[in-house]
Amino acid sequence: MIISAAASPTGIIGRGRDRSLLLNQVLLGSVVLLAAILVVIFDAVADGILLILGVTVVFVATGAAFVLPWNRFPALAMLVLPLADIGAIVLMRGAAPDAALGLMWAFPAIWIASAFGGWGALLGSGLITIAYWAQNLAAPAQTINPGTFLFPVMIAGLATIAAIGSRRAMAQRTLLDKQSLFLQRSVDRARRQEDLVTEVLQAVDFGVIRLTPDGSMVVTNEAHGRLQRARADTSRAYAADGISPLDDEDLPLARARRGEVFENALVWHGDPGDESRRALRSTARRLVDKDLSDAGMVIVTLDVTAEELALRARADLIASVSHELRTPLTSITGYVELALDDPTLSPVSRRSLEVVERNAGRLLDIVADLLTASAASHQGVELTLRTVPTDLSAVVEAAVEAALPRAQERRVQIDTSAVESVHAIADPHRMRQVVDNLLSNAIKYNHVGGRVEVGLTGDASHVWLAVGDNGPGIAESELPRLFERFFRSGLVRNSTTHGSGLGLAISREIVRAHGGDITVRTVLHEGAMFIVRLPALTTREGKRS
Repeated sequence: MIISAAASPTGIIGRGRDRSLLLNQVLLGSVVLLAAILVVIFDAVADGILLILGVTVVFVATGAAFVLPWNRFPALAMLVLPLADIGAIVLMRGAAPDAALGLMWAFPAIWIASAFGGWGALLGSGLITIAYWAQNLAAPAQTINPGTFLFPVMIAGLATIAAIGSRRAMAQRTLLDKQSLFLQRSVDRARRQEDLVTEVLQAVDFGVIRLTPDGSMVVTNEAHGRLQRARADTSRAYAADGISPLDDEDLPLARARRGEVFENALVWHGDPGDESRRALRSTARRLVDKDLSDAGMVIVTLDVTAEELALRARADLIASVSHELRTPLTSITGYVELALDDPTLSPVSRRSLEVVERNAGRLLDIVADLLTASAASHQGVELTLRTVPTDLSAVVEAAVEAALPRAQERRVQIDTSAVESVHAIADPHRMRQVVDNLLSNAIKYNHVGGRVEVGLTGDASHVWLAVGDNGPGIAESELPRLFERFFRSGLVRNSTTHGSGLGLAISREIVRAHGGDITVRTVLHEGAMFIVRLPALTTREGKRS
């Protein structure tokens, strides 16, 4: 088989033409040597000088193929070698007319056709046909027979096949070159993106870890190493409260390797009181391939020691100040109540003392909210519940009764017709706080002469408490922050109604501590309804009026 170089449609030989020429000459030289030996063995030599001359021309051409840098010459220059081969085969046929040495013309015909395309096939087969006919007609006693025409046709067919094959090879090589170039560009682009991601990962101050599905770590950044070194300097790990020890299997990395997905998992590294203690917050996300198969996990870890210490200091400060304020305020309200019990008190003095009593009571409510918020803070002691079988309808009834004086001051009507008798496992004191906060807000922020509706119901698995009003409602833009601590809506801030902004935050924390949740439905200028859901077993005994 002759291996040719690809030729362009214009006849310019592509890359590898010198290698193709060399291989063609080596093959032809080998065949010529074998043919010469066989001719000598079978004593078919008619003219030894012509045989030696033909073999010499082929070997000189083969040597030239080895020595000369053909890739530096014009493409047409390489025609010298196959033309010399054609002439050499003419000499060898003349030296041994009956040895069928003309078949060796197939080598130069195929190479010229494969290297130069269609016009090369025409040139090669045309020259060989002219040489074949001229040599046959010049021979004595040579007659015209079918072989006179079949041999040139065979050479032309071989040349045509070689030209077609070369064209196809050239098209395939062009396609492969384009695909290779596209692939190289894609690889370069992917490498640039990888370098960019690596630079970004090395620049950020949070640790990033990539885990394979089997838990092996394949990607990490410098920040992660720095956080790991900080961890190594501490003795052991603690939970978010800072005092509950954690086992190694409860650490974020071990949890992620088990396939757990979590967010903002806070771990303290170092014993309580240790100045080198560090707080690390980790988030784990699952990665999915294009075929939706598991691609492992990515873990992001951030050092939040400064933020956590600041939050803890704020909570401690709030708790300390609240405790310090509570004692004198309790004393003030006690003495004011004693003064108000004096029957000889003048009307002017009584009104002044009532103002003092109301404001002192308001300050006590704010202090109570601050103490509850401090107790429920995730930086301090977790919110403590003492759950017992509780008649929630009695809790609601007591809260409504306590809220009636304030409601009567604002001429707000409270409707409890939708309250059913529901028993649940709950902390009655904490649930009273929730109902008090919701009722207080519904009355305080309602219109004068408005209406508040309270509902309570349950089934075998849930309890629902609803407190609604027909007040100004809440803007949709403020709903995401409604349960944040110290948040007060724009309508409230622009009014004379006072509040600490802690009631809803405390209520949600209490409800969530029970395993439930609290939501709100509101339309601006049409009122709001807060719905508390508790996952508790309940029984229903009918409505209370």
